[in-house]
Amino acid sequence: MKLNTEPNIAQPDDFYQELIDLHRDLSEEQSRQVNARLILLLANHIGDMEVLRAAMQAAAEES
Repeated sequence: MKLNTEPNIAQPDDFYQELIDLHRDLSEEQSRQVNARLILLLANHIGDMEVLRAAMQAAAEES
């Protein structure tokens, strides 16, 4: 399986708003913890190490 980097969320603005809402009223530390849990949950859902490695590499290249 290859990492899909093309737009793939039906309503990206809605997703973004929900992500922002998730962090509203959280401290910086709480926000980091939520992000870490979200990453682990999504990684578990994906489950394919090849895709996860590609995603980590792509994320590192963007920074």
